[in-house]
Amino acid sequence: MPASGNGARKKKAPKLYRVELDFRIRRPPGWEMENFDALGVGPVLHSPQGERSFPPLSETPRLLIDKSLGRPPVDWELFHDFGLASDRMMSVLEAVDAEGVAFLRCETRSLRGGAPAYWLCDIVRTLDAIDEEKSNVEVLDDGTDFRRYSYMADSSFVFREEVIGSAHIFRPRFLDGRVICDQVMKDACKAAGLKDLRFQDPYANWKYARP
Repeated sequence: MPASGNGARKKKAPKLYRVELDFRIRRPPGWEMENFDALGVGPVLHSPQGERSFPPLSETPRLLIDKSLGRPPVDWELFHDFGLASDRMMSVLEAVDAEGVAFLRCETRSLRGGAPAYWLCDIVRTLDAIDEEKSNVEVLDDGTDFRRYSYMADSSFVFREEVIGSAHIFRPRFLDGRVICDQVMKDACKAAGLKDLRFQDPYANWKYARP
C-alpha cells in the first residue's frame, strides 16, 4: 500500500541506554591494584582536566586477582574514573566502536597460578550532544573550567541526533560521568554473553532532537 503524503517515512531515532555495572552485585570484587601507589597519580586515578585519556603512569598497572579477596571479577568493573574490562569486553567495544574507546593492558596475577587478562578502559568520545535550550537542566559552575550539568532527578535532557551521528558509545559533554550507548552496542554485548552489565533508560527523560 503506498505511503501517504510525500511517501517518505520519518526515520526513527535510535534508542539510547545508560551503561552501568549491575549494582545488585553486593559482594566486593576479588581484585586489587597492588602497585597503585607506584603509578604516580596521587590518591585518585582520573583523566587529565578537559580531556578523556589515561594520565602518564610510572608503571604498568598490576592487578592481583584472587577469590580470597572477594567474588570473581566480572566483564566490566569500576576503578576510579575508569573501568576495568575483561578480554571479552575489550573485544566487543573495539569491534563495535574502536574510535570511542581506549585500553591499557594490566599485568595480572593470582595467588593460585594464572589470572585472566584485564584492561584499564576509558570511553574517550565526548559529544556536545545535549540541546540545552530544549532540555530541563541546571548548569553548575557556568563560565568556568568546571562547567557541568546537575544530576538532580528532575532534570531531563534532549539529544541532538546529528551530533551523535554514527557513534555507538560516548559520554555527554558536561555530564561525562555517564556512559551512553545505542542499540547496536547493547546487542553486541548481549550476543557476546557479557554479564553483570545493566542497560538502563538513560538518566531522567532523555530524548532526541532532530535538526
